[in-house]
Amino acid sequence: MLNYIQDQPEYDAIVVGTGISGGWAAKELCEKGLKTLVLERGRMVKHIEDYPTMHKDPWDFKYKGELSQEQLKEYEKQNRTGYTTKEESRHFFVNDKEHPYNEIKRFDWMRGYHVGGRSLMWGRQSYRLSDIDFEANAKEGIAVDWPVRYKEIEPWYDYVEQFIGVSGENLGLPQLPDGKFLPPMDLNCVEDHLKKSISSNYTDRVLTIGRTAHYTGGEITDTSGIRQNCQYRNRCIRGCPFGGYFSSNSSTLPAAERTGNMTLRPFSIVSEVLYDEKTKRAVGVRIVDAETKEVIEFKAKIIFLCASAIASTAILLNSKSDRFPNGMGNDSGELGHNVMDHHFKAGAFGVHDGFKDKYYKGRRPNGIYIPRFRNVDAATKHPDFLRGYGYQGGGGRNGFDDSAEEYTYGKDLAESVLKPGEWSMSLMGFGESLPHHENRMFLDYEKLDQWGLPTVTFDAEFKENELNMRKDMVNQAIEMLEGAGFRDIRAMDDIGAPGLGIHEMGTARMGKDPKTSVLNKYNQIHAVPNVFVTDGAFMTSAACHNPSLGYMAFTARAVDHAVKELNKKNI
Repeated sequence: MLNYIQDQPEYDAIVVGTGISGGWAAKELCEKGLKTLVLERGRMVKHIEDYPTMHKDPWDFKYKGELSQEQLKEYEKQNRTGYTTKEESRHFFVNDKEHPYNEIKRFDWMRGYHVGGRSLMWGRQSYRLSDIDFEANAKEGIAVDWPVRYKEIEPWYDYVEQFIGVSGENLGLPQLPDGKFLPPMDLNCVEDHLKKSISSNYTDRVLTIGRTAHYTGGEITDTSGIRQNCQYRNRCIRGCPFGGYFSSNSSTLPAAERTGNMTLRPFSIVSEVLYDEKTKRAVGVRIVDAETKEVIEFKAKIIFLCASAIASTAILLNSKSDRFPNGMGNDSGELGHNVMDHHFKAGAFGVHDGFKDKYYKGRRPNGIYIPRFRNVDAATKHPDFLRGYGYQGGGGRNGFDDSAEEYTYGKDLAESVLKPGEWSMSLMGFGESLPHHENRMFLDYEKLDQWGLPTVTFDAEFKENELNMRKDMVNQAIEMLEGAGFRDIRAMDDIGAPGLGIHEMGTARMGKDPKTSVLNKYNQIHAVPNVFVTDGAFMTSAACHNPSLGYMAFTARAVDHAVKELNKKNI
């Protein structure tokens, strides 16, 4: 039997989740003087102290870092990526048997339940949405219009970038706004060769180094001293003891803690947001303690849901009352719908015969980026699909003959081990998915988890626009590699399923009209103005690039608005 515990301390604000968005909400609320309770459903992870594989070398892992077949049974869905269940990082991804979900259509929901969430394992690519993205739905009659435009978000992008540190170069492109960047990482010789070839052969595209949330020198406004220069180890997914890349654990949560205003409570599974019918406001949250299974209620004036696009919406769907019988804020019926993710793994790979006398230093934790060049303007309109895609990827010189030549020994073996292989280059498209009402997630009250809460069911798929786009992603990658003199070019096209891009979004979209959207332009629930949702759930369309920088910018902006409204007694 569940034990209910009430009479807990009241707070000014509650933040649910400690990942990319939750860390920023905690920092901003605490720095503005609000006593803030930060709830995390998983375990505590302390910076450096709780990164158990951060210094391990390949030979330190059993089975060369692979899991045994018996171990993989615990990670059947998490293993679909091919990399999330390696021995180096599996402790940061959930056990599927302990945390089940359901699929009408395949959906690859990759999760990390611990303090810091996926900010510890994210790819760190950081790009701004442009007005081409914000205006697309309205111009094309797709879904609903964004209630904001770039100029409103631009100062918040500036604010976030200068705190977290984003390495990159400005390009002056309308489809990819410039930013406040730290020194860019270097391209290697084969990447630079492809860059020059593209510049010579095309007027509509450019190759650049990826814009990545790594500290590479210069000034950032996070002056804690916790973070040091990126060491080019490329072991980021394990947790970085140097704080070389941005994570909640090395940056925003310590900033919140320094104020003395944060109370961090791990093992706290939020089941619902509590609603007061009289005041028409949320009054707090109800949690289940993950360890004791006690049910506890916490009260606050402001609630920020930052648990991820799926988890935050699951909380709202489970927050039922007479006013909201179908879930808090669900007057539009759009809560849980419009699931989006980026589709990728479409492009090409090739080998180059040149540059035999060149190599590179370190293990750069970053690749190249070719920004979107389709459907940017009338001249680049494609007849077969809407929106566009960019390319990520990179070049390298690997091989070293694998040091396993059965017929090589002595001096020949030593030379074989020391001799690098051929230069190769990969281009992998990363495409936008359109929002569709029928792509959805919902709660199954017949299948409960171990805490007695309903499990999530997915019913979403990629559609014709994405499939048509992928053909061009493959063809253009082949064309660019051929034009640069690469050989043995191989196409790739493995669409997988939504979720595989780990950019799930759109389940509580923002919009101008409460009849067709869940949130307003400040990430507030239309009908419950003291509840804010600032993770991927708010996205009205997906754009074609990594979205986390936008989550941070919108979160900082939403907190600023929330505190001003609280001081005016409007919420």
